[in-house]
Amino acid sequence: MALVKYNNNSISSVTSVASMPSGALTHIKTLSGSNTSTISFVHGSSDVVLDDTYPIYVFKFFNMHPETADRQFMFQGSIDTGSNYNVSMTTTNFYSYYAGGANYFEYTSSEDQANGTGFQRISTTVRNDNDSACSGELFLYGISSTTFVKHFVSKVHAFNQDNAAATAYVAGYFNTTSALDAFQFKQRTGNITGKIKLYGIKDS
Repeated sequence: MALVKYNNNSISSVTSVASMPSGALTHIKTLSGSNTSTISFVHGSSDVVLDDTYPIYVFKFFNMHPETADRQFMFQGSIDTGSNYNVSMTTTNFYSYYAGGANYFEYTSSEDQANGTGFQRISTTVRNDNDSACSGELFLYGISSTTFVKHFVSKVHAFNQDNAAATAYVAGYFNTTSALDAFQFKQRTGNITGKIKLYGIKDS
């Protein structure tokens, strides 16, 4: 990125500045859950935007705490503004793990879906101690397209059931040419507490 140098000796003396580009990452909506079963972002509801305004959408998760021990964090999409969360998806994943001298880096086929319509797990298991949670991010591409399938990539880190530092990397696609207009997040079982922020990324 090029630097701009002003001739004035002090920034307080600058009388005019060319227009600066706005940041590419635009905050859309923050939703918080407190011991709730699901957290849902639905286009057109409570100022949520999930359409062709942005080519890329990003969800960021902050301290998602399961009320039930050793459960994974999950998500699914909708093509009917949240009436159903059962879009067919194909996914792949692997995870890295370290605890007490033991470390792993492996593919976990049991967490994949092959045109499945269930919720996709995007974290390892998470403890439910008061100080335990998972945090991370999910990128979704071209969700408003009516031509292509919809790709996604996620990375979520957890303090898991073995007191381990465990990071899950998940990617895949929603196998539909219908526009996605809602997403829902939850634990595999039990309720969840935490904060999720939705952002849009503008075209360059």
